[in-house]
Amino acid sequence: MPNSRTPLLPRSASDLRPNASRLWKTGAVLAAFGMLTGAFGAHGLQKMSGITPESIRSWGTASHYLVYNGLALLLISLHPRFAKHKFAGPAVAVGGVVFSGSIMALVLARDTFRWMGPITPLGGSLMIAGFLALAF
Repeated sequence: MPNSRTPLLPRSASDLRPNASRLWKTGAVLAAFGMLTGAFGAHGLQKMSGITPESIRSWGTASHYLVYNGLALLLISLHPRFAKHKFAGPAVAVGGVVFSGSIMALVLARDTFRWMGPITPLGGSLMIAGFLALAF
């Protein structure tokens, strides 16, 4: 049960609903993490054994999408209507994390995370659905 000692846990279901502040913070974290993983991909990843140029390109794609989705969430949070949209912001955030995270897991440990290969398109589809939801 959440209490004053666990301020990061939601107190009720209404605490899980998207709002401008939550979307802004999520966007900022995704963009920062995308930049951090991009820097790691450019400087540290190539030093690891078994990393191919194709792996580095895949990593770059994943980190770019984190930045793009982070920036998109920052913009969504500024819109009076879409900052409270029940589907769009969360779908962009979760889809982006699943899409990029699965690619990064496959690059780092393909044999261990082979099962994540089919999950990548699901994350991408959720991300796209989130952006399409903004059109309606």
